[in-house]
Amino acid sequence: MSDTIPTPFDVRLMNLTASLLFAACFVLVLSAVLWWAARHSAFSIRSIEVDGEIVHANAQTLRSNVAPKLNGNFFTVDLPATRMAFESVPWVRRAVVSREFPDRLRVSLREQQAVALWGNPNGSQMLNELGEVFEANVGEVDQDALPRLIGPDTQSAHLLDMFRALEPVLEPLDLGIEQLELTGRGDWRVRLDSEGQIELGTGTIADVLERTSRFVRTAENVTKQQGREPDAIESADLRYADGYALRLRGVTTGVDAGKTTNRKNNSKKKR
Repeated sequence: MSDTIPTPFDVRLMNLTASLLFAACFVLVLSAVLWWAARHSAFSIRSIEVDGEIVHANAQTLRSNVAPKLNGNFFTVDLPATRMAFESVPWVRRAVVSREFPDRLRVSLREQQAVALWGNPNGSQMLNELGEVFEANVGEVDQDALPRLIGPDTQSAHLLDMFRALEPVLEPLDLGIEQLELTGRGDWRVRLDSEGQIELGTGTIADVLERTSRFVRTAENVTKQQGREPDAIESADLRYADGYALRLRGVTTGVDAGKTTNRKNNSKKKR
């Protein structure tokens, strides 16, 4: 049996060097191929498919607005930047962008759903169903069908929650909310679609609902005593511990929350 002769060091070094050179050449060739593919016109983005429920935005307009902002081809285009470009378009709330080999981008859009006007009556801000503030052309929605909510931007979702809680409470009086405001002092104020105004006071949603429910339970009887309907309410102040102050068009009266048939002694005819 013959002993195996060890491979000389210089031979092993030569083999290792050859392997490294081969690997380096392979990486260089692969990089060159990728570089070529990344820049070859065959992989240019030739179409952008837009889908989703789009009402206020036209797919063709979206493509023409965003396409000039895209850099690179199918392999090199920045998908997060493309997504942000679509989401910067008015009425677009969310965009999901993906590649479709060899030359197409597919964009699935979710549009903003306006549920309320927000802030300054002369502004262009609205709230979506999550209470998030967004800007778009308010002329593209039926403004008469949307309430206006006013308050700090950081409280937009809270205002929407309050509106949704108050709306059914006022329904027995057949009065809708035209505007809900949260003042800088924390007071809640409602303007009705009958042009009346209600001062709701401060507190949590539960606190405000309790006062409003108490008001609704008695207000119809009080207005009938004066020969009027609830839509004759000019103003109401619910910030009293034991009742509320009510002004009807043509009549001013104070009402004890626990009594629905008696006027206070300080009631007087409006002059």
